[in-house]
Amino acid sequence: MRVTFSLTLSKRIASASKRNLPVRRCFSTTPVPKATWGFIGLGQMGYRMAKNLRSKIPATDTMVIQDVNKAATKQFVDELSGFSVSIAETAREVAEKSETIITSLPEPQHVKAVYKSMLEPASLLTEGSQTERLFIDTSTIDPMTSNEVAEWALSTGQGKFVDAPMSGGVVGAEAGTLTFMIGAPAELLARSTEILSMMGRRVLHMGGPGSGLKAKLANNYLLALNNIATCEAMSMGIKWGLDPKALASMINTATGKCWPSEVNNPVPGVIETAPASRDYNGGFGVALMNKDLKLALKACEEFGVEIRMGKLAREVYDEVQGDEKLRGKDFSVVYRHIGGKE
Repeated sequence: MRVTFSLTLSKRIASASKRNLPVRRCFSTTPVPKATWGFIGLGQMGYRMAKNLRSKIPATDTMVIQDVNKAATKQFVDELSGFSVSIAETAREVAEKSETIITSLPEPQHVKAVYKSMLEPASLLTEGSQTERLFIDTSTIDPMTSNEVAEWALSTGQGKFVDAPMSGGVVGAEAGTLTFMIGAPAELLARSTEILSMMGRRVLHMGGPGSGLKAKLANNYLLALNNIATCEAMSMGIKWGLDPKALASMINTATGKCWPSEVNNPVPGVIETAPASRDYNGGFGVALMNKDLKLALKACEEFGVEIRMGKLAREVYDEVQGDEKLRGKDFSVVYRHIGGKE
């Protein structure tokens, strides 16, 4: 007698993902077709996300990767030599060969250029796989650009688009513990969650298209302001003669508690694992925070949202980024910029 299993591929992927185990195909009377996955953008985040995805999809599936950095694509193939991975020369080639395409790109202009390349001409379903594509963009860009790209995919009939920016940094990308905030119609939620769960721990559905980005930018806007406020509060307390660790401990049991005070405290030595304790190296760079803050401000302007503190925060981060000694450091280096005692 032949043994059969009733678990679907999606259930097996989700189950293996939760237990951090590789996914293996089970015997079935109905063979499951092999799938091809595309991944574009192998930067600090994308590289690690793609590795997690490749390790958790079925071994017989194929991954097609593409990045302008040829050294990164070669390294990826070398590191995953036991898996089926191929390098595409262009984004269009990825889109032609893959049913599911994930992008992780630096700026709005890069997202627009890549999707234009993939979607024009509107002949993906005849020149490549005849399956409608699912595009998942994990880049942090402005909602207006994202909606424009989503409309390109929808209007040409070549695929569906989901915005899924993430939080958790390089450490989270490496460990597969990212949080994804997604904007997607209800009918794409299950499939998108299944895929993103192979690269992260949480998938939060924020609403329709563009909602994931709006949530991410609102969160990072608050983070940008909290960081500056924490730097100033710690600086004033220490200059008043308070012990740094005692002050931080008190704040973190009182109403001033926030992520910059508790996890990413800007004062060297207060939190040994924080970037401040290693000369502000690593962590979330000033340039990235400045980028996200400006994206949030741009979206506020587009939607007619009145904000006040954000404009002042932008000036602070511009000053920090313009300082050659601070550029490239973790964004908590604002503490050093304002003359905090170290």
